[in-house]
Amino acid sequence: MLSTNDFDFELPEELIAQTPLEDRSGSRLLILDKETGEIEDKHFTAILDELHAGDALVMNDTRVLPARLYGTKPETGGHVEVLLLKNTSNDEWETLVKPAKRAKVGTEIHFGDGRLKAVVKEELDHGGRIIDFFYDGIFLEVLESLGEMPLPPYIKERLEDNERYQTVYAKENGSAAAPTAGLHFTEELLEKIKAKGVQLVFLTLHVGLGTFRPVSVDSIEDHEMHSEFYRLSEEAASQLNEVKKAGGRIVAVGTTSIRTLETIGTKFNGSIQADSGWTSIFISPGYEFKLVDAFTTNFHLPKSTLVMLVSAFAGREQVLAAYEHAVKEKYRFFSFGDAMFVK
Repeated sequence: MLSTNDFDFELPEELIAQTPLEDRSGSRLLILDKETGEIEDKHFTAILDELHAGDALVMNDTRVLPARLYGTKPETGGHVEVLLLKNTSNDEWETLVKPAKRAKVGTEIHFGDGRLKAVVKEELDHGGRIIDFFYDGIFLEVLESLGEMPLPPYIKERLEDNERYQTVYAKENGSAAAPTAGLHFTEELLEKIKAKGVQLVFLTLHVGLGTFRPVSVDSIEDHEMHSEFYRLSEEAASQLNEVKKAGGRIVAVGTTSIRTLETIGTKFNGSIQADSGWTSIFISPGYEFKLVDAFTTNFHLPKSTLVMLVSAFAGREQVLAAYEHAVKEKYRFFSFGDAMFVK
């Protein structure tokens, strides 16, 4: 029985990347062969050599909302920080509010000189609030002008350019965090991959902030996953079925693409069908992969569900050995860090 501590490792704080590289594809790439345990150190553009004609490269086209808002209570002038998590209906959102004690039911909050107003409708656990928003115009446009990117808590630097926390193919608004494995791709690199005969396939999974949470229970079997919305279109499903039929591999970009594909593979007994819904799939050692043949991902937090997912694919000891190698070789970790390709 594996415990959370079995996925712990020493990570010097200076290896946590605070800012993105100027060149997206200038990051490093650690290649791990799960059959042999062999590790190679390359640069990210070497992913071109790892992909073969006839493969499908599957990417999550979700777009991060600038979901962190700073407001004031008009009656007291008290400052309130609101983080949008999920659109529950119309202009109602599930949010996290700090300090929560300032946001009782009925509290009004104003943002940006009152261009955006909100009223607290319901109190949830852990600082959660259902909030109703009022504004003129289009909500996403108001949000773009007032909101900040909700960077993970381990990034202390301010982001100069919001687009650097979006993939170049981000399209579907709705994430509270970026699918960071995709941040390494440039338009130019994707063109080269396509020219090699690799199918580019897009799906959507709106990433929740629960992705970053370390597991807080001792036994991993007791961990409850957060729920996230996913969608695979008819077109994407038929592309993937063609690739499978012709003997190509399904190569996922990031753990969000993996979780979407494996949710569908589990639901339809290994077959690929267009589908949408909510997934709380938790992939840990012992899980049998249904669809994914290889993937690229960033380096994750100690004891996180994401390290467990990678370990389910490539073996816990091999993954921890690869992480130890990455620390020794001073790879950059987490959202703005380097990547690994696991095959």
